[in-house]
Amino acid sequence: MSTVITFDTFGGPEVLQVSETEIPEPGPGQLVVANRVVGINPADAKMLAGLFGPQRFPATPGFEAAGTVHAVGPDVTGFSVGDEVLWHGSGAQREHALVQAAHALVLPESVSHEQGAVLPVAAATAFSALAQIDLRPEQTVLIHGASGGVGTAAVQIALALGARVVGTASPRNHDYLRELGAEPVTYGDGLVDAVRNLGGVDAVVDLAGTPDAVAATVELLDDLQRSVTTVGGPKADAAGIPMKVDAKGALAEVLALAESGRLRTEIEARYPLTDAAEALRAVMDGHVRGKVVLTV
Repeated sequence: MSTVITFDTFGGPEVLQVSETEIPEPGPGQLVVANRVVGINPADAKMLAGLFGPQRFPATPGFEAAGTVHAVGPDVTGFSVGDEVLWHGSGAQREHALVQAAHALVLPESVSHEQGAVLPVAAATAFSALAQIDLRPEQTVLIHGASGGVGTAAVQIALALGARVVGTASPRNHDYLRELGAEPVTYGDGLVDAVRNLGGVDAVVDLAGTPDAVAATVELLDDLQRSVTTVGGPKADAAGIPMKVDAKGALAEVLALAESGRLRTEIEARYPLTDAAEALRAVMDGHVRGKVVLTV
């Protein structure tokens, strides 16, 4: 038998249940992965709340994980039983996952399950956002919400591209941003002046979506096509800030950065799979530095 986290009604973390199921058999084009680490994201809370539309219950949250290939389906090439992999898709919060082989990548020896599991959502999102604003070497990018999971990745990817990074965060996370290589500023009142005192910016990535972040982006940029938001909303839409779209090959790109040592995600908290509800509450609190993961 295999442990799986399920829910059969919409709600908050309290609707999550720990269940047992049979280990699945892979079909054509599929793998069965014995998960070792599962990433937790704000999208999990949105799924539970019904914001992704109707669900077939019981449903399982989770969109990214890493583990060991347990079984390989017919017609699958490039994977063998025992390979260490990362993957993305729905229903990740489980011990054994049925995975489309096209959504998996073999982990290099230098990238752990833990680091690999948190790449598909946050790091790939960050890469896509930076690609969309066409960030170039020696340009300066402002990242709203730079200390979270996506922000942590965005700072490092931007630096790897040769850019200068200014990042917003609460004062308690300023030293953390400095360690990553960013120049920290406090969000809220005085943000625009603080950024201008640092010399201004060429582009903006908004990972916060707050009214203050939208207003600052509009004030700091003449060309809003050099901005992108991952959260959207009426104010961003009205201002003309483009929504992030996925960049082709983003996951392979960020995996290469992780393998080279230029991208590493801080893991603020680790919970066992059976404590998925507590892990989601930690993420929903909104003050996570880096990422929260489940261990199997």
